[in-house]
Amino acid sequence: MKERKIIAPEALQSNTFEMIGKDWMLITASNGEKTNTMTASWGGFGVLWNKPVCFCFVRPQRYTHEFTEQSDRLTLSFFGGEYKKELGYCGRTSGRDTDKIADCGFDEIKDGEYSYFDQAKIVICARKLYRDLLREDGFVDRDLLSNYSAGDYHTVYVCEIEKVLVAE
Repeated sequence: MKERKIIAPEALQSNTFEMIGKDWMLITASNGEKTNTMTASWGGFGVLWNKPVCFCFVRPQRYTHEFTEQSDRLTLSFFGGEYKKELGYCGRTSGRDTDKIADCGFDEIKDGEYSYFDQAKIVICARKLYRDLLREDGFVDRDLLSNYSAGDYHTVYVCEIEKVLVAE
């Protein structure tokens, strides 16, 4: 198991645009018995309600959605480029159909209510503060609706960052 240090959210030195948009992340949640994860490339970090927060988006038909709805906590895990194939697999494959965590060879770490993977170089441990379903009438830029031709609007989760783990 990798040694990890806990850093304050504001001490994170990585480019979050690259972390999320280019390198991708795994959103992971556990229902106490099972864990599920999915690849995502939409999300962000900031300050809201005087708290360090992250936000992520999960479509309702994704198996991970059941887990993010059932749990008060989730993790965002970031990997090195050598895991791009595995992250692609986690984005294409449903955990309903297979144990994609095992298929990728990821070693799950359970840390209280959090689940993440030993292979991750950065893990954001977060507690849900707010959730809502995006709605068609909320889009000012109507061109963005092309992302929702099936009407499957994401659930957005705003989460307080409780700890950031960085592999040493």
